[in-house]
Amino acid sequence: GLKIELAKKTKINVQLSELGKILDIKGNISRLECFDVSHTSGEFTVASCVVFNQEGAKKNEYRRFNIKDNIPGDDYSAMSEAIRRHYIRLKNNRSKLPDVLFVDGGKGQLSRTLSVLDQIGLKNLNVVAVAKNKYRKSGGEKLFLPNVSKPLILPYDSLAKLLIQNIRDEAHRFAISGHRLKRAKKIKQSQLERIPGLGPKRRRDLLREFGGLEGIMKAGIADLSKVQGISKLMSERVYNNLHDYQ
Repeated sequence: GLKIELAKKTKINVQLSELGKILDIKGNISRLECFDVSHTSGEFTVASCVVFNQEGAKKNEYRRFNIKDNIPGDDYSAMSEAIRRHYIRLKNNRSKLPDVLFVDGGKGQLSRTLSVLDQIGLKNLNVVAVAKNKYRKSGGEKLFLPNVSKPLILPYDSLAKLLIQNIRDEAHRFAISGHRLKRAKKIKQSQLERIPGLGPKRRRDLLREFGGLEGIMKAGIADLSKVQGISKLMSERVYNNLHDYQ
């Protein structure tokens, strides 16, 4: 209950103040944002932005960005697009900006991010690029900061390091789950396109009737056959084709 909540809050506040010291930020840190990108060989690319404050993860403020399929392995442009879209929106809405913005990546990602922020007139944000160690495990992360030639490697027992790992892992998880959803949806869509005898017009009618693919997936055979032009036989075929795959 309350005791655990308070202990958690104290811990995060200690982590935030240590982070402020490490990054040489004056004043309290109350908002962190972190971006990551997930794709399979450049396909179904999704970028994520997760938000932490003094109470931990603010899940209702998480955002995902669908990125048009980029050049395989070009995380730079995917990340830049997400950052551009997100901060233009925050700026236009006069929303609170983060005290620290973390991006997944190294020196290259840092300089791309800084130039995107510069273009949209937000050059005063504190940006940190977090490079994983070469085994992509937690621990041994390198922090790349603007105007600091060598990356920072935080000591093993650093509290701020734990916070950075948490937010980075959370951004990673949120990007991957978005990427999987996008991929699964595409697979279903192509299944719908491959159903024998179901032409483009009937396919559009189904999508319109059920408000998209997810609606069709939830519909039973009887629901499907209520759509004009979809026979009982065709509704069984649609149902079986989409559900055999699961």
